Amino acid sequence: MESSAPFWCAGWPLSPHRAGRRSRSPHRRYGCPSSPEAPAAFTSRWAAGWRSSSPSTSPILRPLPKSRPRRSIGAKRADIAFTLADTAYDAFTGQATFQGTPIPIRTLTPLYNNFNHLVTIEGTGVATVADLRGKRVSVGSPGSGTEVTAVRILRAAGLDPDRDIRKERLGVQESVDAIKDRKIDAFFWSGGLPTSAVLDLATTPGLRIRLVPLDTTIAELQKTYGNLYFKAVILKEIYPGAAANAATVGVANLLVVHQDFNGDLAYQITKLIYERRSELAQVHKEAANITLTGVVGRSPVPFHPGAIRYFKEKGVQGF
Repeated sequence: MESSAPFWCAGWPLSPHRAGRRSRSPHRRYGCPSSPEAPAAFTSRWAAGWRSSSPSTSPILRPLPKSRPRRSIGAKRADIAFTLADTAYDAFTGQATFQGTPIPIRTLTPLYNNFNHLVTIEGTGVATVADLRGKRVSVGSPGSGTEVTAVRILRAAGLDPDRDIRKERLGVQESVDAIKDRKIDAFFWSGGLPTSAVLDLATTPGLRIRLVPLDTTIAELQKTYGNLYFKAVILKEIYPGAAANAATVGVANLLVVHQDFNGDLAYQITKLIYERRSELAQVHKEAANITLTGVVGRSPVPFHPGAIRYFKEKGVQGF
């Protein structure tokens, strides 16, 4: 998942509209990242599938500023959102950037996992997280899901993000451009596999990419955050030129809604995700990793009753 903001949102008109007749209700909006990564591609195909199966309740897709999507669900300015499980838990419990203002979200389904990348190139002297001390490091764009996780990983490694590194706050494409120009030594990124910007770096002539292992921080992360974070592996074949597999920190992507979201729509959307999975995978192959296996244990946020209805129909364990 593109993680340049914790939430990416979609919405329907307040009342259904049919082909050839415009709804009088104000349109709600969908937020997508500026880079063409998983959520934007995934959501566009999902919306197309929804329109073909249920034209009377077609979603309205419009971009939202980065500062707005994270609270759009709570304010009911948007209906459905992509988010990382760690950010969703903070929002639901009113912690971290949501301190004192919990958001009443419910999960429709876990999607694929995000893989935390710590990317560098040969010649920077960065082979471990500890090697970042004193280096120029991008932790992700301000307020992004990448930044949330990067800061936690640095602290788990015993580094102070504000004092022990020369911190930059760049998006993934900006980070790639900066490392090509030798303006930074390494950058964090949280996303699905492959991420096109990182792939671009890996295939740049004259550079050799290095993916720094992050699994040494998992035990410390789990002491504080439980199983929100888990071990994952970025295979060297994903990014040409990588010398070895990189054991890293994984975090689940979730599809969430407000607790008051219509139950029938919640059921239909959850059903559509699984029934159209092969079509979603055509636009981003991570969609092939959406699975009913272990669903109940992959969300730290309660499930919406409409989603529970679907999982019960499918006999999913734990519902």
